[in-house]
Amino acid sequence: MARILLVEDDPIITSSLSELLGTEGHSVQTCTTQDEAIQLACSSSASNPYDLVLLDIALASGNGFTVCGAIKQKHPSLPVIFLTASGDEYSTVAGLGMGADDYIAKPFRPNELLARIGAALRRSHPEHRLVQLGSVSIDPERAYVCREGKELVLSALEYRLLLLLATHKGHLVTRDMIREALWDDAGAYIEENTISVYIKRLRNKIEKDPAHPQCIVTIRGLGYKIYG
Repeated sequence: MARILLVEDDPIITSSLSELLGTEGHSVQTCTTQDEAIQLACSSSASNPYDLVLLDIALASGNGFTVCGAIKQKHPSLPVIFLTASGDEYSTVAGLGMGADDYIAKPFRPNELLARIGAALRRSHPEHRLVQLGSVSIDPERAYVCREGKELVLSALEYRLLLLLATHKGHLVTRDMIREALWDDAGAYIEENTISVYIKRLRNKIEKDPAHPQCIVTIRGLGYKIYG
């Protein structure tokens, strides 16, 4: 899962790309103009809000070169992939010269685009690892969880419980292990019923059918196993 900013003023391309990237578990934010792209990608925040930028060179309002230059000045390591018109050699060379990490010509092949995105992300985060549970992606480095590309809002205890289960995928996690991991910062004891309540909350958020869970499975009398 990656957080991707898509800068494209063609609504058809925007829609198809958003759908494609969403099915791969990525979280996509879109915009259509130069000024909006710079504002989103180059905010005053010290941390970078995106993992990658897909950037059309020819925008109805502004151009991709200006956006790329602003991004690379603010976040030099943020990968930028240009979307260019087929055969536009000048724009391709100019974009790479400004620091773009890659380019792909329109009309692009979906699998090729996904491969280029994956390669750019691996280069920028060589040791970055995500935990995948079916359609649910967990980014431990950012404490970020999404399902089918959409962020899941979890409480601190819900997140800690999910991460505990996910890091023991396919293995039994006993109630004692859960109790120890969720021990209240103030030292309050975690009741049996509290564990059941948080398991139910997680199921409601990550299971397709919480009444018949396939991801978080109860091992009666022992604890839980998570699959994905």
